[in-house]
Amino acid sequence: MSQTHITRADRIARSLFRFLGNLPMGLQRKLGGAAIRIDGQELHPTAQLGLRLLNLLAAETFESKPIAAGRIELTREAWIFGDTPHVAEIQNFSIDGPHGPIPVRLYRPAQATADSALVVYYHGGGWVLGDLQSGDSMLRHLANRTGVCFLSVEYRLAPEHRFPVGIEDSLCAFDYAVAHAAQFGCDPALVGLAGESAGGNIAAVLSQMTAQRARSDASAASPAFQLLFQPVTDLSSKHPSYQLFSSGFFLTEAQMDWYKDKYLGSADEALDPRVSPLLAEDLAGLCPAYVAVSGFDPLRDEGEAYAARLRQAGVPTVLRRFSGHTHGLINATGTGFVAQEMLLEIAGALNTLVAFARTRGGNRPDPERST
Repeated sequence: MSQTHITRADRIARSLFRFLGNLPMGLQRKLGGAAIRIDGQELHPTAQLGLRLLNLLAAETFESKPIAAGRIELTREAWIFGDTPHVAEIQNFSIDGPHGPIPVRLYRPAQATADSALVVYYHGGGWVLGDLQSGDSMLRHLANRTGVCFLSVEYRLAPEHRFPVGIEDSLCAFDYAVAHAAQFGCDPALVGLAGESAGGNIAAVLSQMTAQRARSDASAASPAFQLLFQPVTDLSSKHPSYQLFSSGFFLTEAQMDWYKDKYLGSADEALDPRVSPLLAEDLAGLCPAYVAVSGFDPLRDEGEAYAARLRQAGVPTVLRRFSGHTHGLINATGTGFVAQEMLLEIAGALNTLVAFARTRGGNRPDPERST
């Protein structure tokens, strides 16, 4: 991010969170207070200590600020909690989209080969906040740990560009990635989708849209796999985890209400599967999925419900609940062991998913495999 947005307080906060996150776990527990247990889960000591400090420091929440200020704040938080490990090759450029240029960032690690997979990634931020910096730290780590290339997409945000503009940008970026995968030194048949929170929603929606498109046009691009991190899958209703974790655990119910209000043009749009992929009638034939949810997250139950529906439809699906974690902790790569442990596990899951997709021929048409 621009150094002009980084204050002395930001630098102090960054150092403080790094120091606290690397303390012995027993000491973190003492500093964080009595263990928090909800719904049979115990909040991880690092998450609890971080939340205690965040709740003390935070003067305003995203929904209480002007949108422009909220966007700067989210990018500042990405810098405070993240880190920037070296990646062999990073390119920033724009592609032509249906509504104008779309900024993207390509990550190609040193161990990538000509048949490496390529993951098209969509950042979180409630369709209102976020940019290429939002997932930068996480993508650097995943690229280096897996040898997989990533194309991060800065789709248009609401309320300036309400649904479905961001979806249209995102689909365009996926199609571009498939068409140019070989140029990036990747296998065009191993292009997958990934996203976190609102970005996980976009990845889930695109998996459905491309599958529907492929049914009528066998030559149309479709993903080989999907990774959904803490995805929003149902804006039409609030699942029980909304009540359990409505406030105090980073993402709040009030923030989700604010995001929904800014993203949608009308309440009825929440019933559209392109907004709420959980409501889609038929999920059969979608690409293999890895779904990760956090235990202390309003979005937990709808993410698990979506994984269950994928399985019921015969889609190879892995569901992982990080029971002691909060929403967004995956991006806190610079704050200690907990996010690094998450990333290590997710990197292994990604490698397994890519290997499985490779045995199925990726997204190449397979007349022997029914949909």
